[in-house]
This record gives sequence, C-alpha cells and structure tokens, in this order.
Amino acid sequence: MSEVTSEVKPNNNNNNGRRRKLVGGVLAVFIVAGIGYGAWWLLVGSHREFTDNAYVDGNVVQITPQVAGTIVAIGADNTDTVKVGQVLVQLDAADAQVALDEAEAQLAKTVRQVRNLFATSSQLQASVQQRETDVARAKQDLERRERLSASGAVSGEEMNHARDALAAAQAALSAAKEQAAANRALVDQTTIENHPDVRNAAAKVREAYLALSRTRVLAPVSGVVSKRSVQLGQRVNPGTPLMAVIPLEQVWVNANFKEAQLANIHIGQPVKLTADLYGGKVEYDGKVVGLDAGTGSAFSMLPAQNATGNWIKIVQRVPVRVAIERDQLQKNPLRIGLSMEATVDISDRSGPVLATAPRQSPAYSTPVFDSDRRDADATIREIVRTNASGMVPSTEHLAARNARAATRPALAVR
Repeated sequence: MSEVTSEVKPNNNNNNGRRRKLVGGVLAVFIVAGIGYGAWWLLVGSHREFTDNAYVDGNVVQITPQVAGTIVAIGADNTDTVKVGQVLVQLDAADAQVALDEAEAQLAKTVRQVRNLFATSSQLQASVQQRETDVARAKQDLERRERLSASGAVSGEEMNHARDALAAAQAALSAAKEQAAANRALVDQTTIENHPDVRNAAAKVREAYLALSRTRVLAPVSGVVSKRSVQLGQRVNPGTPLMAVIPLEQVWVNANFKEAQLANIHIGQPVKLTADLYGGKVEYDGKVVGLDAGTGSAFSMLPAQNATGNWIKIVQRVPVRVAIERDQLQKNPLRIGLSMEATVDISDRSGPVLATAPRQSPAYSTPVFDSDRRDADATIREIVRTNASGMVPSTEHLAARNARAATRPALAVR
C-alpha cells in the first residue's frame, strides 16, 4: 500500500507545476496586454475620436430652364462628364428670335425718333432767334415812324400798321419760345444714349436677348450628369427639373459623432478618412471645417418628442463636416452617399467649436450667365451707335446677328 502512494505523489506534483506555469503565463499575457493597451491609450487612443457612421456628401446642382420652351436637343446623359458652360439642353428658339428682332427694330426706330427730337430742338431754337429778329425790326420800324409822325410825314393808318406788325412779331416770338420749351423738355439734360425712350427700348432688347440666350440651358459647374428626366419634344416651364450635375471634386464627408465625442472636436483638426469603396489601402487627408447646428433627429421630417414619461434615451449624433484634399479626390474619386470611416486627431484643441465670423466671399458661384448680359449690352450699344450717327453697322454686329438668325448647331441627341 505504501508503494502505490509513493508512485502517485510525484505525478500530482508535476501536474500542479504545469498548471501554475500555464496560469502564470496567461496572467503575464494579460498584464502585458493591459500595459500595452494603457500605453497605446495614453499615447494614441486619448488623442483620437473615431466613427464609422460617416458618408460622402456634395452639391447636387439642379438643372432647370429659366424660360418656357420645347426640348429640341439634349447635350448630355447620365454618367457623362460635362464642363462649365457646356450646353446641356436646347429649347426651341424660334419665338425668342422673333421677339429679339422686333425689340431691336423698335430700339433702332426709337433712337431715330429721339435723334429727330434733338434736331427739332435745334431747329426750334433757330426759329426763336428768327422771331426775335422780327420783333427787333418791327420795333425799329415803329420807332422810326413815331419820329416822322410829328412832322406829318407818316399817316395815322401807317402808324397803326406798324404797331400791329410789332404785336404780331411779339406774339410769334412767344409762340416760338413755348414750342421750343416744350420740345426742350423732351430732350433736356439727356443724350441719345440715356434718353428715357431709348433706355426703355434698350431694356426690351436686353429682355429679349436674355430670353433667347436662355433657350440654351448651360452647365453652371463642371461635374457628372445624374438624374436626367427630360425627353425630346417635352414642353417645360421655368423651374422644371431636367437633370442634375454633381461636381465630384467638391464633395465632403459628414461624419456623425456621438454627443459624448463632440467636446473634443474643434474646427481645424486633421482627419484621416477611409472609404469602403477602396478599403484601407487608400487614405484621405481631411480637416474639420464645421459642426452642424443640431442633431440629425432634430432636423428630420418628424422630430422626436420626448415630453412624455415613457421614453428611452438614445445617444444622439451630430454631423461634423470634413473637407477632403482636391488632389486626392481627383486621384481616387468618391461618389455621394458612400460609406466612410473617420478618425479625428484631437491633440490640438485650440480651434473654435463654431465658426466665429461670416464668409467674406460666396461659398459657390458661377460665371456662366455673365456673358449673356455683356453680349446684350454690346448689342444695344451697337444699335444705338449705328442709328444715332447714321453709321453703317460694324462687321462684328452683323456677324452676331447672322449667327443668331441661323439655325443653331445640333446637339448630340441621346
């Protein structure tokens, strides 16, 4: 019996020793992992805020006509890339061309009428001077006859005729002055170019010119066409959505952080972004440019109402706008709505939480429509110059008129 007991004890001692070593090894691993995690948190983790609730957002520029018309050509389709100023849709321009021709003819007629007013004013002023000469001559005749009447050389009847001639000359002078004043009131303090009648006719030309130019619906920005709904032959009114142009080089990321994370996020902090589209192999450099004014639920169509006693607290999220470097977007383009992951470096918390000053320049603008106003003004100046001085229209003006009257180039019909 003693021999069996002596054989079992060494085995139990060996098992206990291995167990203690295993437990010690596991504890050592946990201790090392805890120390490593603590070091990582102190050096890295406490300086980061992460969210995977982030999405690409951007401008969806709606393309709408400014005038009513019938679609005769479509210059772009979904997924096409367009440049700023490119013709996207062409409306039937026949009626607008007729209206412009009528307005230009009326402006030319008005300029000639005003030109005639200025000429008549000079003529009436000369008539006043002539009547003044007649009055002076009648006065001299009357005075001469009055000197001779004392000697009896002039009869009383002749004296009466002289007085009547002076009165008639004075009446004619008064009428000429009134007529000259009435005409001068129409042209006083003006020139042909800024005469009210000319300016009114010029406004009609400008209106007709803009209506004609707006039959070409232009792309206000460069981007990719999406949501095309317009069809050939369709009759559209101002404001009807035709398609959308999305400038993909101007997209940004809305990162939705929990409310407990917002205390550490400030404007200007750098952000590292990754997209599910490319995975971790493509990393974008971003920057916090602003925090939204409310949570997503506050701006929803049906905001939550928690005034009742039965409610469950839900952690809210606030969109944080993150700008992305444009050169990185050109190299690896994104699409609106794609999922992103955002990691904000919160080491520097000196930036503001909210923007402190308004913008000094427009956030977005387009120069596409400026040329229409300039061209309209140039056309008006040419018409006024030609009809005010009797000059022959310039070659450039005639070429512009012929180009507008000619059939516009056909667009690529999709």
